[in-house]
Amino acid sequence: MTELPDNPAAQARLTEVETKLAFAEDLIDALNQTVVRQQAQLDSIQQQLRLLHQRIKDVTPDEARNLRDEIPPHY
Repeated sequence: MTELPDNPAAQARLTEVETKLAFAEDLIDALNQTVVRQQAQLDSIQQQLRLLHQRIKDVTPDEARNLRDEIPPHY
């Protein structure tokens, strides 16, 4: 390991850099946790969308309806 500088200004700069590095590492960890949480939410939403799409396909008839063939609601 290298020796710490005897110069107080250099020591102060080194301490400042180490402090900033520690904060940056904490920020990266927090951002990574946020990304993981958002990916889990996205996966859940995509699964719900697939289920809704399947339910719509199950309910909707395969052939398109012609509205002219249907009786109007006032009859």
